[in-house]
Amino acid sequence: MAVSVGAQQLSEQDVAPLRLLAKGLPAEAVARRLRISERALRRRTRPICARLGVGAPIHAVVWAAHNGVL
Repeated sequence: MAVSVGAQQLSEQDVAPLRLLAKGLPAEAVARRLRISERALRRRTRPICARLGVGAPIHAVVWAAHNGVL
């Protein structure tokens, strides 16, 4: 399922790490829960940030919360 807000579209795979980060989990714990490496988590969140026009994953979390995605 994809979530669209304005011109931005986030897949469930995009939203999953944002939900975990929003809970306050550190990157290591998020990666462990998603069963990926921390490096893979960074590779996954970088394009999300770029798509949303934000500089850091925590800003993507704020964007997602503000726009009703989380």
